[in-house]
Amino acid sequence: MKKERKIALIGTYPPRACGIATFTADLRQALRKNNQKSMVIAITNEADSLDYPEEVVFEIRQNRIDDYRLAAEYINFSGVDLVCVQHEFGIFGGNFGRYVTELLLNLQKPVVTTLHTVLQEPAPGLRETLLRIADASEYLVVLSKKAISILKEVYGIPESKIAMIHHGVPDTAFIDPNFYKDKFKVEGRFVILTFGLISRNKGIEFMLEALPPVVKAHPEVVYIILGATHPEVKRREGEEYRVWLKRRVRELNLENNVLFFDRYVDFEQLCEFIGAADIYVTPYRSKEQIVSGTLAYAVGMGKAIVSTPYFYAEEMLADGRGRLVDFQDVEGLSNTLLQLIEDEASRHRMRKLAYQFGRQMVWQNVGKSYATLFDKIISGQKKPIALLQTRGKTVFVGEMAEARLEHIIHLTDDTGIFQHAIYNVPDRRHGYCTDDVARALVAVLNYYQQYKDPRALDLARRYLSFIHYAQMPDGRFHNFMNYSRQFIDHCGSEDTIGRALWGLGVTVSTSPDEKMQMLAKNLFERTIENLSLQYPRAIAYAMCGLYSFLERYEGAVAVRRLLTDMAEQLASLYQSTCSDDWPWFGDSLTYANAKLPQAMLLAYQATGEQSYKKIGLSSLDFLLEQTYRNGYFDFIGNQGWYIRGQQRAIFGQQPIEAGYTIETCCLAYEITGNPFYLDMARAAVEWFLGRNRLGVRLYDFTTGACCDGIDPQGVNMNQGAESTICCLLGLLAASRQRERQTDETPTTPPATISTSTTIAS
Repeated sequence: MKKERKIALIGTYPPRACGIATFTADLRQALRKNNQKSMVIAITNEADSLDYPEEVVFEIRQNRIDDYRLAAEYINFSGVDLVCVQHEFGIFGGNFGRYVTELLLNLQKPVVTTLHTVLQEPAPGLRETLLRIADASEYLVVLSKKAISILKEVYGIPESKIAMIHHGVPDTAFIDPNFYKDKFKVEGRFVILTFGLISRNKGIEFMLEALPPVVKAHPEVVYIILGATHPEVKRREGEEYRVWLKRRVRELNLENNVLFFDRYVDFEQLCEFIGAADIYVTPYRSKEQIVSGTLAYAVGMGKAIVSTPYFYAEEMLADGRGRLVDFQDVEGLSNTLLQLIEDEASRHRMRKLAYQFGRQMVWQNVGKSYATLFDKIISGQKKPIALLQTRGKTVFVGEMAEARLEHIIHLTDDTGIFQHAIYNVPDRRHGYCTDDVARALVAVLNYYQQYKDPRALDLARRYLSFIHYAQMPDGRFHNFMNYSRQFIDHCGSEDTIGRALWGLGVTVSTSPDEKMQMLAKNLFERTIENLSLQYPRAIAYAMCGLYSFLERYEGAVAVRRLLTDMAEQLASLYQSTCSDDWPWFGDSLTYANAKLPQAMLLAYQATGEQSYKKIGLSSLDFLLEQTYRNGYFDFIGNQGWYIRGQQRAIFGQQPIEAGYTIETCCLAYEITGNPFYLDMARAAVEWFLGRNRLGVRLYDFTTGACCDGIDPQGVNMNQGAESTICCLLGLLAASRQRERQTDETPTTPPATISTSTTIAS
């Protein structure tokens, strides 16, 4: 008897409403019939709380990178023979879906990855992710022949590493559509069907536009639109698309000819709906669709099919198995439907050809193909891979520290973020301040932009609410609030105004929530009505906010004028104190130093004024010369600062300096392309990790917390808001720059990362 294999399947899984989930469940059943026992690792969207069946042994929260590492550890010790991943970019967390590679690189088991999407023209970051997945997989399974050629030609993956296995379909009888029509009260009518999770890329509106001529000639026609709105679409925009479709039905006078079934049906009901259809239609918008489970089902059940010519449809409907109509060709769609309705013989010939082709696609045969491939791989394994540390404070060689939100969340209550912490415990005695809330707003919105983590957006709403409450009628802001939610100052400093303006500008520019943008815009405009700042760092913070506002509203003339005026203020200050040995904005280096050259470089980007660029780069070079020594950053300490001509302070080095230095060096690299600035950004990141005067680590890889600085006695073990926020800002800037580098060099395949370095506590 053939030895039973144990397989770990990774993907979404029912009851999650998702095509990949259905595929994973069907594959599991097919493997069982081929003597392959499967357990399931389910990818979970944190917004959903799902009651999984017993075969699901582990959940990976989509946007929690530690879950991927722990899942690898769990699998490594579970006795499985092989791991099979169902890959679709949208179901995995991280920028470009990168988190899945954390799992793959830590696995000791052979991996087979089924690619449900293969893009012919991928963004460089997506291409890089797929190459990493390919590098970590023994085989890539694709569901169409077209995908093989794309992987070879676009990604450079050898055909010897690719297996083509059809999308599985149910094994059903070839039945007359009239058999099931009474179940849906459409007996005696000609049924056209589209099914699947509803989203705009389905192109259903084109089918509606094509119906009036069809209905005029054949009033008995009914078009059934079956399926719930895609959960991610519903979460993002509600039922806007479906409501618009229903309105279009009324406008076209099709109320008696279009039926919406707004639900996610079980397998038995789905087969009945498909069985009742005379013609199945997929009017999709995108050429690049490399597979469609709904089309596969329709072919396998022997339906007459009309489709737009996306890749999978071209392949499945070749040789008379269906008809293709150009994208958005409403007239062509109408004519094709009329031809098939009126030519019953052609329609039934098409059905028979599709059904015969679909026999190779039934799950029994697909499961056998997977089982054969798995046996081949498992039998060929000679020795286990060396155990990697998948738990604790581990950093892969060549990788940056991962930006984390946990400590930010820990420091935040329903009012705002606490200023200080005793060790890692929020210190309520000092309450909150607008300074930290505004910077936290910038950080979490940047985090959301990169990782689409809904927790970051929730934090952003709280912080914006705090800033709204802190703003005074004249546009200025209170700064300090006690734990009783009472402001205890008359008015915040200029720095407070500048930081608030920074946070508001970033919200206007990057928030995905239109209503948050509207509120931030109102607060921003009230702030600048009578704005007058004298202190250089306050001006620099404000310029960051003005620049962000212009990223959203490039034509905001008043804001551009204000940014230019402030840039001239800083330029004037620079010129008044600048000398060959001291090209700086005053006679001292104190706190948040890198914000000043950053502001000038942003002003250059906004205006194109070369003098701003020159000042930004020369002042940054001077700052780096003063702070980068002996192969590491040795920032100006707050215990005396650095006054021109005097001794510089060593201790009281704070994370704000490292975080802002990373941001500014990344910006300088973006502007100049000089790798020196990229090296400096990396060195500033490594200051957090132990490349500093004392050789001590300030960053907590598990929580994202950052210690408050380096003092004579060692690390200040408190982990307050400013330190953690500024560290997060720096790590996010480094991460963005790394992604840009990936985008700029799409033809370089990634090196296999096979070792790890553990940072000592």
